[in-house]
Amino acid sequence: MKELKEKIEQYGTVLPGNVLKVDAFLNHQVDPELMLHIGQEFAKRFANEGITKVWTVESSGIAPAVFTGLAMKVPVIFARKHKSLTLNNDMYTADVYSYTKKTTNRISISKKYVDSSDKILMIDDFLANGQAVEGMLEIADQAGVDVAGAGIVIEKSFQPGANELKDRGIRVESLARIKSLDNGKVEFMPEQ
Repeated sequence: MKELKEKIEQYGTVLPGNVLKVDAFLNHQVDPELMLHIGQEFAKRFANEGITKVWTVESSGIAPAVFTGLAMKVPVIFARKHKSLTLNNDMYTADVYSYTKKTTNRISISKKYVDSSDKILMIDDFLANGQAVEGMLEIADQAGVDVAGAGIVIEKSFQPGANELKDRGIRVESLARIKSLDNGKVEFMPEQ
């Protein structure tokens, strides 16, 4: 997605440890026009899949997921990382390790909003090692829902997450695929 790549080139900062900071438009400040276009692109790519719900993990995946849900005209569920007093114990849960924060969070989705007839699209801001998507897949297995695939805003193709998901038969659609972050420079994969 050309517009997204241009934003990454203009505003992205490469930090030590192969971390790409994109807080100017995705992870802290959100560019709503870009998110609208991202949602429309995911809706186009998964148009014929019969999606009934979009899932993501809080918090950076929420903006692209909401705009995807809007474009598809389906509800969006975000897995919470921290238990709220308003949530009861009737939850699906999974443990997810965060590469950038070096912590493990228990994510949860209320059983109240999940139906076994759902066909879900998972949306995430980054795919590196695939932990967030793996956590959502674990919850999907617990709930018995069908997974259409994963829509990824930025994929770090030099890390194993995308290949591991594809090896499991999960369709992965990434809007910007990064080949390398060597020497502080973003190098994109060639278009397929």
